[in-house]
Amino acid sequence: MKLSLRLRTVCEEIEPCGVFADVGCDHGYCAEYALGQGLCGRCYISDVSAASLAKAEKLLSAYIRAGTVQSFCCAGLELVPRDAEQVLIAGMGGEEIIGILKAGFLPERLILQPMKNSPKLRAYLLENGYALTRDYTFFDGKFYDLICARKGGAARGYDARSLLFGYDNLHTPTRDFIAYLEAEAEKCRVQERAAGARVSKIEERLALLTEALHEAERNI
Repeated sequence: MKLSLRLRTVCEEIEPCGVFADVGCDHGYCAEYALGQGLCGRCYISDVSAASLAKAEKLLSAYIRAGTVQSFCCAGLELVPRDAEQVLIAGMGGEEIIGILKAGFLPERLILQPMKNSPKLRAYLLENGYALTRDYTFFDGKFYDLICARKGGAARGYDARSLLFGYDNLHTPTRDFIAYLEAEAEKCRVQERAAGARVSKIEERLALLTEALHEAERNI
């Protein structure tokens, strides 16, 4: 199965481990990648949708028969065994991911691809003893954030701007991040034109975006 750029980018962050869990696995492509690349000894897959889980079970049927994969129809980590060392949660909102972790457990390593509310997710992880080892934006038809976190890892200096934009975006900016800043700045200008007047919250965000854009263009 050929992965989309989004899923390939996510999968390339998977590190070798004993037990890997793909939460909200949908079709099971990321679990198949981890197993096919020999990145895990065993794998758990879970999805709240029985129909989606059935598709993943079909794709991974040989692994299930061999006892390498176990599947769980549940919300988030609700039924996933706690010996999962590395957990992937992709394609959900940042607040939803926080809710899953609060209701479940905090594994040694996380690979997260939030669809929104990334700053809240970053803050939650830092408050709960994680080091954010990878934190960047990439483009595949739209812009996505990708956050990798490890319990007790080497901490990096997160300030308010790093929480807002992502540490790697600010310190090692890419063309995708610059394009994201440009797109967000244009959204602010459109909103201000629609309002027909200056709006302080929009002005503040535009100023932050412009400052980050100038810095990124200097550092790329």
